[in-house]
Amino acid sequence: MSSSLSEACTYYMKINRVILIVLDSVGIGELPDAHLYNDVGSNTLGNIAKHYADLHLPNLAALGLGNIDPSNQLAKTDAPLAAYGKAIEQSSGKDTTTGHWEICGVILDKPFPTFPNGFPEALMQRFEEAIGTKTLGNKTASGTTIINELGDEHLATKKPIVYTSADSVFQIAMHESVYPIDKQYNICKIARDLLVDEYKVSRVIARPFEGKSGNFSRTSRRKDFSVLPPTTILDDIIKAEKEVYSIGKIVDIFSGKGISKYVKTANNMEGIQATIEAIKTSSAAFIFTNLVDFDMLYGHRRNIEGYAKCLMEFDAQLPKILEHLRADDLLIITADHGNDPSAPGSDHTREYIPILNYGKNLIAGQHIGIRQSFADIGATIVEALGVESNTQGESYLSEILEG
Repeated sequence: MSSSLSEACTYYMKINRVILIVLDSVGIGELPDAHLYNDVGSNTLGNIAKHYADLHLPNLAALGLGNIDPSNQLAKTDAPLAAYGKAIEQSSGKDTTTGHWEICGVILDKPFPTFPNGFPEALMQRFEEAIGTKTLGNKTASGTTIINELGDEHLATKKPIVYTSADSVFQIAMHESVYPIDKQYNICKIARDLLVDEYKVSRVIARPFEGKSGNFSRTSRRKDFSVLPPTTILDDIIKAEKEVYSIGKIVDIFSGKGISKYVKTANNMEGIQATIEAIKTSSAAFIFTNLVDFDMLYGHRRNIEGYAKCLMEFDAQLPKILEHLRADDLLIITADHGNDPSAPGSDHTREYIPILNYGKNLIAGQHIGIRQSFADIGATIVEALGVESNTQGESYLSEILEG
């Protein structure tokens, strides 16, 4: 649905800035089509609450996180401070890129390809010819596992380690003493150019690592080379001569498109601190943060306790985020997909995403129901900012903003 300036004028003067925080993979229950993805029973938040008795999220509970799904064991409140609900993913797939793009108004009818058995030999031959060396791996693997498995051979042969996952990714691990970081990025660019048509994965990821045999570790110089997105709300905000400030891996997910300024972070705490600093000092109309540790460190590794503690760590920092909000700010906390740590395998899970909307001009405790697309979030953002957009999705701004 189009969000026009005339439609927005009733509301937008009350909201001059939007802060969107994506808790990567923090889903809230299986979608109606979860059976098509082998994800029946998935419920990231619900199953963590079920299996980890010490889960304590008082600040998220106060906003209304537990009220979104009355059937789970998350704590409820009689007076939520936020307007709350959840959303259905309309795009095909359940990966990071697809989820973030849909939030920003792009609904995909075809999922990005995955390669559970590794990449075709013909493709790998073309890649090896283009970079001038053979490679190692070419299989589905955990990044930390594969560098420990093949790191010594990589150091001895200088062959890059190629691997994938349940996501649509082509990952390349190289030791920084063997391949300087600029060389690593160039090799990834070569891969990005080769991965077209049926091989068009959503992201090529540089996975630099360091250390010695038995003690390898990935560095903070990861870089994603994503497919260039179509027009999103980020482009519309820029076109309206407003700034978009991205924090974490957002700049990679959107290939830098529609972003005025960005900061990359190594972990959740860096992302939270960067978000707080941006709230305090930035003039950007839209601050867009991804917090990746939930997914990367705990969801894929099926670590229920670690995931729970990561949620509690964010919850403990939430008052600092709320403290610095301005009177004309809208804070939205959501996710991009699920990654239930109690589920079998290591893949993302096809789930609803929670939506918490908080601000001084909002109706506290308003239930926005089940939104029919993640794109409703993007439609709400552009309407709040008074930005013209043809984004897909239905804004719920009029439901949450005090008249």
